[in-house]
Amino acid sequence: MVTYIVRRLITAALILLGASFLVYLLTASSGDPLADLRASNAPNKQQLMNARTELLDLDTPAPARYFKWLAGAAQCLVPFAGTCDLGKSVSGQPITEALGIALVQTLTLVTGATILAILIGITLGIITALRQYSALDYGVTFMAFLFFSLPIFWVAVLLKEYGAIGFNDFLRNPEIPLPSALGVGAAAGLLVGVAVGGELRRRLLTGGTVFAAVTLILIYFSATAWFKTPGLGPVVIAIAGAGIAVAVTVLVAGLRNRRALRAALLVVGLGVISYFAVQPLLDQATALMIALLALATVLVGTAVGYFMGGYDRGQSMRAAGITAFLVGGLVVMDRFMQAWPSYFSNSRVRGRPIATIGAGTPNIEGDFWILSIDTFTHLILPTVALILVSLASYTRFTRSSMLEIMNMDYIRTARAKGLSERSVVMGHAFRNALIPIATIVAFDIGALIGGAVITESVFSVRGMGFLFLDGITHIDPNPVMGVFLCVAVTAMVFNLIADLAYSALDPRVRIKA
Repeated sequence: MVTYIVRRLITAALILLGASFLVYLLTASSGDPLADLRASNAPNKQQLMNARTELLDLDTPAPARYFKWLAGAAQCLVPFAGTCDLGKSVSGQPITEALGIALVQTLTLVTGATILAILIGITLGIITALRQYSALDYGVTFMAFLFFSLPIFWVAVLLKEYGAIGFNDFLRNPEIPLPSALGVGAAAGLLVGVAVGGELRRRLLTGGTVFAAVTLILIYFSATAWFKTPGLGPVVIAIAGAGIAVAVTVLVAGLRNRRALRAALLVVGLGVISYFAVQPLLDQATALMIALLALATVLVGTAVGYFMGGYDRGQSMRAAGITAFLVGGLVVMDRFMQAWPSYFSNSRVRGRPIATIGAGTPNIEGDFWILSIDTFTHLILPTVALILVSLASYTRFTRSSMLEIMNMDYIRTARAKGLSERSVVMGHAFRNALIPIATIVAFDIGALIGGAVITESVFSVRGMGFLFLDGITHIDPNPVMGVFLCVAVTAMVFNLIADLAYSALDPRVRIKA
């Protein structure tokens, strides 16, 4: 294993060296970095040209400049080798400083979208594989390819128009007409009725229940102006938590394991009680405090599962731990909703909370909740845009992989032995179906660090993609090489992790030197 890793790292270093040399030369020879100054009418044009020539070391041939850059970049990759130096941009800003700012913006923008796309895509892929050639399968396939085919800039413009401008206009007077409530309820009932499958009576009953529930909820939201003063409260948290406990238990243990279900429901009760206890603490919240509370919540849930025991204590611990984390998320969500009216009426927001550009509202002031809501509202549109256009690959790969696995002999053997369908799907098929998904995720991580160039441009986010385009526009290799170095190193590391994950996912795969 160690020999294999060392060989891969040496090969990756050689590839990185050759690729960086080509990228540097191509960027340096793509145009004239002094073109904008040559066309300038400024009286100090020559002094500006001389200053940029000295800053970018343009008197030195591009191949020699590359090796100067490489000497500084090597210090970034070797610990304790010295000060990391990736050069300066045309504006005189050190590239290391620009990368630090851009990387934070890109990770903030793209990480949530990528994680949600993976989770939603894999879930839809499993469901459509189990419901092959059903109306749900055809519907998900059609919508996935529809959004995959749409240009990202067009999706972004539509989201700006209807998801931001239209919704902000709606918030001025958040009344939902009865025909609209009925229409949304009918659409939700139809979708759920198609998704549940089974006999026609079962579909009609489920769809009708969802139609009535959604319609009544929308009427309630309209009557109480809920969108201006939202909230969950302990009652809703208790009801939603009970549903979460049942769903999590079904996935990780099965309803036959009553101890696991009781442990999850007990955690929900503890969560409702803690809702009142932590409110004063949440008023002074920080990011570190929320992280520590999340960790403590999972540990308490796991401990509850451990003491509940059962014939499989591990299942009880997983069910209770996951349920505790999700119920804790509901409590935190409720606290965000409590802060929404203050954010909505903020002088910088002016009653239009869904932003269309930027990563944050300039000069906004407030506590942790206000600033977090501001970040969230600026991330909604780009996150939705990235999810829609990247969902198809995860859905289709998962579906095809699951269909192949479900036809294997060992799956038929597992069913013949009397295992439940949950055990067959989650314990036998899903794990092996993850192998091709690991490869896709490894490639997407590199793309994640590289930034969503078009999305960042449309939403005016100064991330890695913006830094890359800025370097290309000004014929400045230093920003381009900084982005390239981050993307290349990340992609190679995660591809190595994916190779090592194969042996963990499938015992038949062995890593050999």
